[in-house]
Amino acid sequence: MTTKTDQERANERVTAMWQRVGLRYLPFADAAEGSVGWPRLLRLSLFQVSVGLAMVLLNATLNRVMIVELGVSSSLVAIMIAIPVLFAPFRVLIGHRSDHHRSFLGWRRLPYMWFGTLLQYGGLAIMPFSLLILTGDANGPVWVGQLGAAISFLMVGAGLHTTQTSGLALAADLSAEDKQPRIVAFLYVVLLAGMGLSALMLGLLLTDFSEVRLIQVIQGCAVATMLINMVALWKQEGRGPKVKRPGTERPSLTMSWKKFSSNGRSLRLMVAVALGAAAFSMQEVLLEPYGGEILGLSVASTTMLTALLSGGTIIGFLFAGRALSQGLSACFIAAIGAMFGLVAFPAVIFSEALSSILVFQTGSALLGVGTGLFLIGTLTAAMDLARDGESGLAMGAWGAVYATATGCAIGLGGVIRDWVSTAAESGLLGTALTDPATGYVAVYSLEIVLIFITLIAVGPLVRHGRIPRSVSQNSIGLAEFPG
Repeated sequence: MTTKTDQERANERVTAMWQRVGLRYLPFADAAEGSVGWPRLLRLSLFQVSVGLAMVLLNATLNRVMIVELGVSSSLVAIMIAIPVLFAPFRVLIGHRSDHHRSFLGWRRLPYMWFGTLLQYGGLAIMPFSLLILTGDANGPVWVGQLGAAISFLMVGAGLHTTQTSGLALAADLSAEDKQPRIVAFLYVVLLAGMGLSALMLGLLLTDFSEVRLIQVIQGCAVATMLINMVALWKQEGRGPKVKRPGTERPSLTMSWKKFSSNGRSLRLMVAVALGAAAFSMQEVLLEPYGGEILGLSVASTTMLTALLSGGTIIGFLFAGRALSQGLSACFIAAIGAMFGLVAFPAVIFSEALSSILVFQTGSALLGVGTGLFLIGTLTAAMDLARDGESGLAMGAWGAVYATATGCAIGLGGVIRDWVSTAAESGLLGTALTDPATGYVAVYSLEIVLIFITLIAVGPLVRHGRIPRSVSQNSIGLAEFPG
């Protein structure tokens, strides 16, 4: 018979003390998992605001600041921005660990959301000083700045992936099964809103750029991330059953994955997610340059494309959330989203031949709608495959595949466009293809092919629909959110 160590006895005494303190003064929710009130879910959705803030800061604001104001080479900036994508595959492990986290206090999701927040905070705290050293203007070797910037970008990327994976899983835990599609759709509406608000605020704060202002803004983002996530996490997760306590057996990732993929549909769904994500993302850095270079749009007009894409995506989210809550197949919604792409990309391609800005803008808006439908459809399909409270594994698998495919597709799209354009301008593709639009059209055409392959992959999954459920009058979901 083994005896307890002094450390174990001390841990038990501390735990017993915390459990005797009233729930009013502790970060414990006094409600069990299941359907909860709208205000609580609305507050939880704030974690998507912090994720959106980090995404805008890394992919948009710092992208321009590092190249233009700080004079960092474009290749080095591209590498730094790509670093967070390296952590995306670990979302599977994060989701699995949060499903089976062992704690005396019974928490599963909150520890991962909290440590994800700390990673974001730490990365943002050291980032501005690393960037200043990276430019070579500060006292210190440049490689220190390069190393520090790489670590800071990795920390922020790891933090946002950890926070978002466990946060989505917690939202699934707290919501009734028939409300999950609308709640997930709403969470992504909040993400888009957070990105838009963050872009506006960062643009205003950095209007009068200086290195001191850059430090203040980035560290302000670190503080804002910490405060926003603390509000989002407070009293969200109740104390779980004893099975979650230390000493209980935890299945391995391999065992959980075999269980998740045993029905034969999971792997096909992940393939469809990868193909669809790549199909909709390959043009992400090409759409605005296409409008400017090929159609002659002004900077203001091409900037409006972002609004059209975002607006279309929100419409897709709203439609998908309502349709799924009424029992429509999640994979059918994803397939409809892919078919929107079959209309959107030809519209973008033919806008050059027609010299029609309206056709181009319509294609951009339809592209956003298709993206929204496909994203919510495939995410809900992954949630439907989760078993025995392992929503974290499902969310992690979907997030890992979607984020990795998106990152790779964006980079590949730029490479293909540059290679084809160079070959066309040099005459290697024939005199008929020397048009500047050739490189763009090659990428858009490849995306159409990927969408057809996506439909082939998702087709057999469409017949596995969601079971229609009655919607109570006092239910909480996206349909009840004020329009």
